Order: sequence, then C-alpha cells, then structure tokens
Amino acid sequence: MAKTIYVDNAATTAMSDTAINAMTPYLKEVYGNPSSLHTVGQVAKEHLDEARAKIAKLLNCEPREIYFTSGGSESDNQAIRSAAVNGAKKGKKHIITTAFEHHAVLHTLKKLEKEGFEVTYLNVHPDGLITAKEVEKAIRSDTALVTVMFANNEVGTILPIAEIGAVCREKGVIFHTDAVQAVGHVPVDVKAQNIDMLSLSAHKFHGPKGVGAVYCRKQIPLLTFVEGGAQERGRRAGTENLGGIAAMAAALEEACANMTKNSEKEKRLRDRLIDGLLKVPHSKLNGDRKQRLPNNVNICFEGIEGESLLLLLDAKGICASSGSACTSGSLDPSHVLLALGLPHEVAHGSLRLSLSEYNTEDEIDTILKEVPRVVEYLRGISPVWESLEKGEKPHLI
Repeated sequence: MAKTIYVDNAATTAMSDTAINAMTPYLKEVYGNPSSLHTVGQVAKEHLDEARAKIAKLLNCEPREIYFTSGGSESDNQAIRSAAVNGAKKGKKHIITTAFEHHAVLHTLKKLEKEGFEVTYLNVHPDGLITAKEVEKAIRSDTALVTVMFANNEVGTILPIAEIGAVCREKGVIFHTDAVQAVGHVPVDVKAQNIDMLSLSAHKFHGPKGVGAVYCRKQIPLLTFVEGGAQERGRRAGTENLGGIAAMAAALEEACANMTKNSEKEKRLRDRLIDGLLKVPHSKLNGDRKQRLPNNVNICFEGIEGESLLLLLDAKGICASSGSACTSGSLDPSHVLLALGLPHEVAHGSLRLSLSEYNTEDEIDTILKEVPRVVEYLRGISPVWESLEKGEKPHLI
C-alpha cells in the first residue's frame, strides 16, 4: 500500500509529541480530582489553574474568562445560547450570522428560531468574505448577538474579525466567533480584535480530541450548560479532563510559538498546490486567494463527484476531504459552497486539502501528480462530462 499522505488537518490533526508528553503524567501520576480537598486533589487543581492561565495568556485574556469544554461544538452551543438567553431577558431576540457557518452554529440557531428568536443570515460574497459594514447594516435595536466564524472550515477564508468586533462593541452587541480553525494557525487576540466570546478545539492544533474551551468576557454571564456540579465556576458540571486540558495548553503554546515558521511553510506548499491544480481544465479555487488560512486549499473540478475523487485518492494513500467532516455522511453538496453561489453540479466536485507543518514537498509532488490523473479518469467515465465536452451542455467553470 502507498505511503499515507494526510492532508485533512481541518478535520483533525495528529497529536504532537509535545501534547502527548504533556498529557502522560495526568494518566499515571497527577490523577486527582481538582475538586477534592485533599493534597492529591489540590495538586491536580494547581495544574488545572496553570493550564487555564497558559491558554488565557495566549489569547490575551484573564484566566477566569476561560471555561473548559468537550470541544468546539459544545463551546459554540454554550456561547450562543448564553448570549441569546441574556438578550431575551432584555427583550432582544435578534441574532446575526453568516450563511456559511459551521453546523454547530447553524443548528443551534435553527433551534433558537423555534424558540422565538429571529436570525439574519448574511449572504457571503463569491470570494467567501463579508464586510463589517454589512454586519453593521444588519444590526437592529433588538439584536442580542452577532456570531461570525473567524475562518471558514471548508474554504479557509479569514473574516475581518477585528472590524466586525469593533462595530459590535460600538453598537453594544455581543460578538461571538467560532475560532476553531483559526486558533493556533493565525494570530488571535481577543482584546485587540474586540471579541466577547470565542470557541476553540484542541484537536485542530495537534492537541487531543474531546477537549476545548470557550472564552467569555468577564462582564458577560455565561449560561450553565451542563448541570450537576460546581466545576468551571458553576458553568459546566463534570470532573475536568485534566490530561486533555494540559495537553491542549501545551499544544497551543507550541503552535503559537512556531506560528510564523509553520505558516510560511504551509503557505508555500498551499500555493504550489493551488497553482498546480488550477492547471487542470475547468477547475476553480473556492475562497479568496490571499485572505485565507495558510493551510487551506479548496478546489472544484467540473464534471466529477467529490466522493468518487476522495475514494480513488484514498486508494493511492492520499487522505483528503470534500468539505466538513461533520457532514461527510451527507450526499448533499456543501452548504458553504452553495453559499458562495456555486451551482449544485460544480459544488459536488469539490476537494479540500488542508495541510500541516508535517507535510513535505515530496508529498505535494505526489498530490500534484495523482489528482489530475484521477480527475481525468473520472471525467473519462462520466456521461455528464461527455455531454459537456460535446457542447450539449455549457461548461459552468
């Protein structure tokens, strides 16, 4: 079998040695419950406090503004529901978001709509961006929350977070950002970027799965999301996953320390991939070329099905995706690509390659050799492609 080339880091990353080494002591030695009053428990609590302080420093906030969760989806749910409940108490039941948010945000908002909230879904430009001016225009006197992702998980576009946050701060509206794809990859500073609430997940920056955090500015009441105990200052019951939390803090510290170096490498590999794959006839880059994550490549190839492309690439040892891993079981085209205005036929043929600092130039060479071959093969057996080539249907790319 071919050597595995892993380019699906937006779905999850391999744990780094730093994270594994940071976690190991909590599986063997520092095993106490941080809520226990005896010495073993209090030692565990000291380590929990250290990890919280480390993450707070990296985000430029106070330790008491960090609450640990099971990951990005829970953090999104807790932040959005908290802002909604707080707003409703003041008669504010309007929320603003974008049409291409992660489903952890969209599904939470759909549920809130059933509970009487009104949600404005801002249209995304074809380049995968929105402007702060568009957000400002949508804000009303009864707006309780603006929730806009920091960077899109499928097409990698980085939104103007600081500008949107400044508008929200001026209007007195809570601003939440799903920063799951951004933290550890691009600079995040909650104060400088005017962020009130933020979600992150460890396994997107070489930490473990099943652990994340929500940042909530101290003036904002955070809703208790899991009942049963006084952990996380009464905001989330359940004994803290201390090993996972320590590993997350270590992984984030390492990611931030190496961000410039890693980004430069990833951008070089990313741009090689984009330039090479766009040589395939009737292909299209999704998302803005420059205002995007350093590790994201998302391209549509007309006349093929993304699922077939992924399976054939997997047989060649290339692990990629056609979009979010959270919707991989769906046969529908990506809601993100549809939000960018792509027709269904084109959106079905998407390929997302998300890199990490572990990828190599040789791996990029292999991808640039194999992807065009697979695309050519699939087009060769496709009646849709045949009709396009015969001029029976117009090319859409």
